Amino acid sequence: MLTALEVFTVVSVGLMVGVELSVAFVMNRIFAGLPEDSATLARAHGGRMLGAVMPVWYIGSLVLAAVWAVAGRHHPGTGLVVLAAALLVVSVLMSVLLLVPINNRSKTWTPENRPADWKEQQNRWDRYHYARVAVIVAAFALLVCALT
Repeated sequence: MLTALEVFTVVSVGLMVGVELSVAFVMNRIFAGLPEDSATLARAHGGRMLGAVMPVWYIGSLVLAAVWAVAGRHHPGTGLVVLAAALLVVSVLMSVLLLVPINNRSKTWTPENRPADWKEQQNRWDRYHYARVAVIVAAFALLVCALT
């Protein structure tokens, strides 16, 4: 049973990392190549779509890592799982405190109603997102190491 939990947790966090890497290094680059109006609409749509899914994924991954840490507390690698869970807590806090407020504003933007500093806000979101990606990649790496 523990093995199934370990695999499910690693796959869940790994897929989350893949989606967030794709947002950071693929989708945002594609959007940046679109005309400004289209880019604004694309990012707003992405913010609405992923904004609905990612909170469940982040919290779910954290819960899975915490359950793994408790269930496997007598197994080697538990310290790595605890560290990974702590990093996932950091990623959730970063999301709630830094990224979600910007996302909640930008997901309603259109070319007609975006604020004067919309590019600055997008750049700030991108910088925070890069940092969050680094945190979840580290958490994923720790979970994978805990398996060995």
